[in-house]
Amino acid sequence: MGFQTIPHKPCILIKNRILLFFYVDDIVLAYRKEDTATARQLISQLQQKYRFTGGNGLQWFLGIEIIKDRKQGLIWLSQTAYLNKIVNLATTNPTAKIPIGTVELLPYEGRAEAWSKTAYQQKTGSILYAAVITRPDIAFAASRLVRFNHNPSPQHHKAADQVLHYLHNTRTLALQLGGADDYVVASDASFADNSIDRKSSQAYAMKLFGGLVGWRANKQDTVTISTIEAELLALAQAAKESLFVSRLLAELTVQLDDHRIKIQCDNKQTIRLVTAEIATLQTRLRHVDIHNHWLRQEVANKKIMVEYTPSASMVADGLTKALNHTLHQAFIEQLGLAQLQGPDPSP
Repeated sequence: MGFQTIPHKPCILIKNRILLFFYVDDIVLAYRKEDTATARQLISQLQQKYRFTGGNGLQWFLGIEIIKDRKQGLIWLSQTAYLNKIVNLATTNPTAKIPIGTVELLPYEGRAEAWSKTAYQQKTGSILYAAVITRPDIAFAASRLVRFNHNPSPQHHKAADQVLHYLHNTRTLALQLGGADDYVVASDASFADNSIDRKSSQAYAMKLFGGLVGWRANKQDTVTISTIEAELLALAQAAKESLFVSRLLAELTVQLDDHRIKIQCDNKQTIRLVTAEIATLQTRLRHVDIHNHWLRQEVANKKIMVEYTPSASMVADGLTKALNHTLHQAFIEQLGLAQLQGPDPSP
């Protein structure tokens, strides 16, 4: 199987049922026990050209600690050591029980100095790495903060510092994987919640075998004129990403009990539009109508199944809005973030 190396991007090579994942000089090999001899042969061939160190069971990768419990069939991914470092980027010390306040951040009317832009971008860049690797609980906050990278105000700095201190205060939370045998996707949208341009926030979350393996919180590109339109766009994004993951799983020879992808949605009218035998969407937005017909096609072809789930029970809901402390604690449990026991790890 051929592959192309993309600078500064993680790469995957699949050869003889062995998964080789690498980024710069960090390399991980994954294989079944029966393929151990083949894996050792591959390592030997690589060692003829490159000098390797390590070779033990996976414990660290790109600053991520991997903790395993084979008896329970569980894995935890932790960035405690990384979060201990990035808190030093904070220049203020705000209250940090939640990652972001419920008051919307607005653009800066002044002009930020160069040093302020650089410092702010260092903060948001560090926050983003945690948000996309092990800490989906800050995904919404990160998506809001990066909008002000080119002209941050003191208030934006304070908001970024709040996320940094929140991460440090909750640094022993780890993303737990395992514990179930299904593939479930959740989709949600928050209609016209951005007061500057009235675009909607959208999000999806994917759980595979009991663990969160994919998530995204972002702003929609188009201004929609109804909740249904916003929900349709969010549902289409979730469906496209989940279908890609299902094809990846098939390539990795992972078989699921149900070939249809179950997508949770908290809007009954949206579900009716894509599942009812006869349903008409009243919209002037052509691309929304196209997404609606594509979703109906995928439902008819039994590739996806859209089911109703109340907002309070759906994990994607917390990726589309700022939550108070009580709701945020419930959101952490929905995400599968578990508290690690024992002292802080260090690489």
